[in-house]
Amino acid sequence: MQLVRNCVKLRNLLIFQRTFTTSLKTEVKSGEIVPEYNVSYLLDPENLPEITANISRRKGVGDIRKAHELARRLKDSRDPATEIQLHEELGRIPNNTHPEVVNYGDEAKVLQMINEKRNFSFKPHPFATICQKNNLLRMEKLGNFSGHKSYYLMGDLAELEQALLQYTVDRLTNHQFEMINVPDIIPAQMIEGCGFTTTGERNQVYKLSEPPLCLSGTAEMALAGFFAGQTLQEDSLPRKVMAVSRCYRAEVSGLQEERGIYRVHQFSKVEMFGVANPNASDELLEEFRNIQVELFSELGLHFKILDMPPPELGAPAYRKYDIEAFMEGRSDYGEISSCSNCTDYQARRLGIRLPSGDFAHTVNGTACAVPRMLIAILEAFQNDNGTVNIPDPLRPYMSFDQISRRKAIPQTNLVKKIENPGSGSRVEAKT
Repeated sequence: MQLVRNCVKLRNLLIFQRTFTTSLKTEVKSGEIVPEYNVSYLLDPENLPEITANISRRKGVGDIRKAHELARRLKDSRDPATEIQLHEELGRIPNNTHPEVVNYGDEAKVLQMINEKRNFSFKPHPFATICQKNNLLRMEKLGNFSGHKSYYLMGDLAELEQALLQYTVDRLTNHQFEMINVPDIIPAQMIEGCGFTTTGERNQVYKLSEPPLCLSGTAEMALAGFFAGQTLQEDSLPRKVMAVSRCYRAEVSGLQEERGIYRVHQFSKVEMFGVANPNASDELLEEFRNIQVELFSELGLHFKILDMPPPELGAPAYRKYDIEAFMEGRSDYGEISSCSNCTDYQARRLGIRLPSGDFAHTVNGTACAVPRMLIAILEAFQNDNGTVNIPDPLRPYMSFDQISRRKAIPQTNLVKKIENPGSGSRVEAKT
């Protein structure tokens, strides 16, 4: 009898899921992708304690009890406003958490330490001092030009950025990643489909227009959007793609250890993205992590791998690894990379399916975030005379083996006005 009751309950949930999704599609514009949440799991009362505990562990974002109350109302009356409200509430519920991570509490677990920390025979300089000695970076007098946290990479440092990007792309190509050139301007729907918010005071997104177009914060967003609405053949999986792009983030920080270019509004990055069968996403995550270890260990950096606890997973990640390199200027470790298995969280929101109708799984990872890699390399490979040795794997991509002070690049003062030669007006300069 209990089995019969369970079957009836499951049938009612599945019927509700189909009618809920079909009805909602009438409320959106033609061509838009409608997220299809796992209603049979989320709205099953027996799963309420498990979901509530998961939300609590992951910073308390999302209200599953409110979602259940809205669902009860909809069973009595098909009110479009309530249906949209339920849809929004279900979208706030975070992904499930990997069982090995559930009991970590608030602390990450250190999985591995890679390479030895360098013992200097002199007092090492922080990144900013090395750049000043060699005339590599400019951040001063840019407030009126391109805003707070703006910067110019100059001379050898600019060449080192390009070397890092080419080194990373070559290594990923050897791992059968396909290169995709992504747009920097994407719809807010794609960003939200990846699990990032575009509204509210704490979002990190630059908006450009209404209906909202935004600057991409990471190529993960555009790469996920590339697969949106697609049905992928299982024998074509996993699909592994990469992109070199600029990333734009409105986040700010007043922390002393995040000064300089550690946290900036725009930077270059190489991103890895994968689409996998549901039973293979854990394996793909491990592959991404191993590639990151290969990239950074070959460069000779000292770093550690962290298995991140539930409060640090954000909304989309089922499991997430961070990689932190030791930075002399901070006298501590700083994050240089991460990779995440988002299971079907993004696929459900973006309509990435298999021929069976099941949703695929997505995995993402940073292969090279340029500013922090520059900090880690310059601080780790500096010499007592202020020069910096280039790591061996990067030398084929550069025209020199050592960073040193070369011919100075002229400093440029900001001007409030540009003189009109025909008017006789004078330039008013800001020094």
